[in-house]
Amino acid sequence: MNYAWIAIPESAIPHAANPVFQHLLDTYVSETNKVASTWKEFQDSDLDYKPPEKSTNVGGIFKHQLLSERRFFGEFLHTPEPAPEAVLPSSFTVDSAVNRFVELATARLEFFAQRQEPWWMEVVPFFDVERQRIWIFWRRVLHTAHHRTQLTVFLRMMGRNVPSTYGPTADVTWTGADPTNTVEAAGRR
Repeated sequence: MNYAWIAIPESAIPHAANPVFQHLLDTYVSETNKVASTWKEFQDSDLDYKPPEKSTNVGGIFKHQLLSERRFFGEFLHTPEPAPEAVLPSSFTVDSAVNRFVELATARLEFFAQRQEPWWMEVVPFFDVERQRIWIFWRRVLHTAHHRTQLTVFLRMMGRNVPSTYGPTADVTWTGADPTNTVEAAGRR
């Protein structure tokens, strides 16, 4: 897929010390790029938007993403992280949030690249249970995808374009895109 904007280019992804784990780095960068592209569809005036009253607003989801990634990675995987009070940009705008999100993700890449199999497989505390570090990493990626999906729904409700994340959307397509929306497409080999 070709994206109109890429926050972290493939050339910035370090090589994993153990090639078996390269997919973690590649996927983390890919997911970071998708989140950043989704956030960039919002305007500063949208930060207080929330559909129903019980929802978190756009700015709250951005802040949660920044703070909870810092916690997941810092507390459970022991990545070098800034102090919690230094995570959020002092002037909170869409651009400052996107830039901070990309900056924090980029800073984690070399740390993850250097980890070897025993480190990834080690069981460590995770809230009130214990899990392998690799499980915690993937849980974080899924958590991130969950919040990105919330925001794409918000964009659709606001009548805004929804960027491509895993393939074409109603707003973004390209020659050669082949979405699986029919039984025939599902049967292709």
